[in-house]
Amino acid sequence: MESEHTGPRRNGWTFLTNHARVLIAIARDPGIRLRDIAVECGLTERTVQAIVTDLQADGYLSRTRDGRRNRYVVAPGARFRHPAEAGHEIAGLLAYLTGPLTAPATPVAEVANDTPAQG
Repeated sequence: MESEHTGPRRNGWTFLTNHARVLIAIARDPGIRLRDIAVECGLTERTVQAIVTDLQADGYLSRTRDGRRNRYVVAPGARFRHPAEAGHEIAGLLAYLTGPLTAPATPVAEVANDTPAQG
């Protein structure tokens, strides 16, 4: 499919960036190893290490040593970087994406058609 604005359609894009995926993995398991994040996110360990460094430098994460392992803490109150979302905290997105999986919501069309028959 081609559009006058986008040119040929590109396959393989996703809504979340690698930085978001790494942050979500850490939010799910603060003691996760970089090696495990790399596998989960489909990235190299070196890329994950660079992303974690970015997230720490910009105040999204802090790291402490726990024996031989690292533990990470997502900064409370951290906000999105892009001006379009800058007023929103990342906590809501992280809570949504790290929370328990639930059954899919009933589609709106089914809810609208589920009214009792009158008569």
